[in-house]
Amino acid sequence: MDRRSFLTRASVGGAAAAAGSALAAPAIAQGSPSINWRLASSFPKSLDTIYGGGEELSTRLKEASDGKFNIQVFAAGEIVPGLDAINAATDGTVESAHSVGYYNWGKDPAFACGADLPFMLSARAKAAFNYQGGGIENYNEFLDQYSLVAYPGGNTGVQMGGWYRKEIKSLEDMKGLKMRIAGLAGRVVEKLGVVPQQVAGGDVYPSLEKGTIDAAEWVGPYDDSKLGFQKVAPYYYYPGFWEGGPTVSFFFNKAKFEELPESYKSLLRTCCQAVDQNMLAKYDSKNPTALKELVGSGAQLRSFSEDILTAAFDAANEVYAELSGENEWFKKQYEAMLQYRDDWYLYAQTAEYSFDTFMMIQQRNGKLAVGGGQ
Repeated sequence: MDRRSFLTRASVGGAAAAAGSALAAPAIAQGSPSINWRLASSFPKSLDTIYGGGEELSTRLKEASDGKFNIQVFAAGEIVPGLDAINAATDGTVESAHSVGYYNWGKDPAFACGADLPFMLSARAKAAFNYQGGGIENYNEFLDQYSLVAYPGGNTGVQMGGWYRKEIKSLEDMKGLKMRIAGLAGRVVEKLGVVPQQVAGGDVYPSLEKGTIDAAEWVGPYDDSKLGFQKVAPYYYYPGFWEGGPTVSFFFNKAKFEELPESYKSLLRTCCQAVDQNMLAKYDSKNPTALKELVGSGAQLRSFSEDILTAAFDAANEVYAELSGENEWFKKQYEAMLQYRDDWYLYAQTAEYSFDTFMMIQQRNGKLAVGGGQ
């Protein structure tokens, strides 16, 4: 081949390659429609972890679709109040919502099953149940009557048990306690003598400061640290037995979801699962430092006594029996979790628990820090 022939062929090949690169686009974007949705969040922008889940979904979808699938995120109150986000997705006010199912507890108790039930599953166990144990399918079967499709979109991990103006040493101290706690958890602690209070997030601090309420549960160290509760209710209890692994979900208007191309549905599910995993990682990363800072600023850590936890566990079972007799959808979802829970905690006692317990002992002995044990 002579030099001129080679250069001619090379230039043709190069032009073709250049044209190909100019036309290249993500496979998901080729021939796909442009979609523009709105998402109503139940959370304020100040909670970057949990509100941030909605923004992360939007970013992931936009990037993966080459800008063709867009979701605009609105914080609580910008379109509808935070507690109405799920209903806004049902009635089509928005195409999607980022919320927690138990916020719709008053509409139907079965909504809580897709979020969390007291003394049910840890975050890791809940993920296993959702993705491998039929949890997502069970929840969506229930949600069909509300014109919704939902996928997990975050988890906080086991939450703290809240802030208290006085020490809670026994069951007797729970009686008459005015506590900001809502929904199913409120119905459980009510059996212990607690008086549940519905208080909006922005009103919790002044209510504690004035003594209008005696206690309040929120989320955990990182989110709680933003609110300064330790200044007015210094006793910080654990664990939050009513939320061992609360699933935050993305709720989609079913008609709008069904209009999506199959490729977009798949992409949406994949991005939701990524957000689900990443939110838990964020909390696990931020909570340890936040807890140390809270203790340094006056928070006094306390654990609930065995008698309180046992009484609350028994009360939860009473509530579940009552609800199962009243609501078939609640019963179906609740019973699906029972065997899964039993097997999970049987297994968790072996390798996981033994390893974690040993490592915690080493931490208490000061052997885990840099240079520990030397």
